[in-house]
Amino acid sequence: MARKRKSGTGTIRQRKDGRWEGRAVVGYDEKGLPKTKNVLAKSKHECQEKLTKLMESVGNTKSEKIRADMPFGEWVDFWYQTYVKSGLRPTTQHTYETNIYQHVIPQLGQIPLCQLTQKDLQQFYAHLKKEGRLIRTDLYGKGLSDRMVRMCHAKCRAALDQAVQENLIRTNPAIGCKLPPKRGREMQVLSRQELQRFLMQAKADGYFELFLLDLSTGLRRGELLALQWSDLDLDAGTLSVTKQIYEVNGKMQISIPKTKASIRKLVLPPAVIEVFREYQKTAKCRWLFPSPIKEDAPLTPGSMLRRLHVTLERAQCRQIRFHDLRHTFATMALENGMDIKTLSAMLGHVSAATTLDIYTHITGDMLSEAAAKIDRGLGNEVAEDTSEAAQNPLADFKPVMRRIRKPGTGCINELNDHLFEGRYSPTWPDGTKHSKCVYAHTREECEAKLKLLIQQMNAERKAILDRMHGIVSPDKLTKKQRQIWEYLRLYPEETNYSTIARGAKVTRHTVAKHYEMVREMLGIKEQTAPA
Repeated sequence: MARKRKSGTGTIRQRKDGRWEGRAVVGYDEKGLPKTKNVLAKSKHECQEKLTKLMESVGNTKSEKIRADMPFGEWVDFWYQTYVKSGLRPTTQHTYETNIYQHVIPQLGQIPLCQLTQKDLQQFYAHLKKEGRLIRTDLYGKGLSDRMVRMCHAKCRAALDQAVQENLIRTNPAIGCKLPPKRGREMQVLSRQELQRFLMQAKADGYFELFLLDLSTGLRRGELLALQWSDLDLDAGTLSVTKQIYEVNGKMQISIPKTKASIRKLVLPPAVIEVFREYQKTAKCRWLFPSPIKEDAPLTPGSMLRRLHVTLERAQCRQIRFHDLRHTFATMALENGMDIKTLSAMLGHVSAATTLDIYTHITGDMLSEAAAKIDRGLGNEVAEDTSEAAQNPLADFKPVMRRIRKPGTGCINELNDHLFEGRYSPTWPDGTKHSKCVYAHTREECEAKLKLLIQQMNAERKAILDRMHGIVSPDKLTKKQRQIWEYLRLYPEETNYSTIARGAKVTRHTVAKHYEMVREMLGIKEQTAPA
């Protein structure tokens, strides 16, 4: 158990890069808010010495400012900046700052810390519940949700707990406050019929691979969007989950997954592997699910959520959250006999208890099966529904066809009752449009012919571009040489042998043997020395 540092001596922590960071309050601005400075060092002892010198140079400002009668807003800000912020992820920092600077400080900031009472806090929570919302009041009303009120309370209570530890106040007035009831979010699971309609519609919309993979693995949204082709081993049938994507203030950021248990390797079903073998043929960048707008960028969480809602509506399914697809996967796995320990590992949970508490749902099929088992146990016959509707619940369902096809997939027109035309019109390297057509008697046959046409024209276009750039065709390369060639073609700036070996799925020795030859073939120049 680490000992708590004395008040007024700053804070010291070890960063992820191995260095030590010391932080201390060095003054206050015109609003009375604290200003901090930090020092960096290779060792803890060196960091302590630098921090001591820093505090000696600016004087012991903190001891003068941190007092019992200071405004509560100043204390909350100091508590957040000093004790909390450095250990939070960017998304969590944004949540904390919204609660503190938009709600807590404007309402309670002027009350002296030692004079803050439970009544003040109770009135603050009532205000939030009645008219605390600052934006989108026309859509959601003036009051904040019960969850937001409880979050603001949690920040106030934690800050006041720290004030008690610093001997600034004797008791925590937040303890004992009456709060809105804690309501768990209703988790919904798609039924078997809804799931089938959903996947049929996703295929028609062009997002079949995205939703199929999530329903086959139960990945979190950020984990799914962060996947790259280097994470997928089609030969071994495995998927490595090592990172996640999240959005903060409109900017995409990549980090490690939520917990250590979230870093995992999953085995994919054979049918899913075959789907992605075909999907790989259309890949044009390193991301498994690239953005249709930005080059070399993944699909954003917002656009994926919008696509989910559109697909659910067209498939005549209930509107659910994206996270509910994860619940659907967990429930399907349990219905089909997967043990809870294996399911917990696949979901990336630290403990199987989390899986049992949150991700298990009693579905209608489970209840029906349980009732049937009881009936059989009593010696009764269970009547089975043999009607055509029961045998084929999707007989009357037809997916809504996309009005706008995905870029790079061409277009299909129905010329008459028995003839379909497929057209692909890519831009050639010289800037001209080259258009070719295929014809078939059915839409499915036309789709297949158009797919082959697109592959042929893209290969022809790529060959022209390679000749223009002086790139030699890799037709005579061995399998391992071709793997290195493909990787360096996508990442020409990469020089680390180990990184190339992981990405190309070869050994480091093989990379070292063929690196220079492949680089010359690709015309890569002015590279730094390989590591």
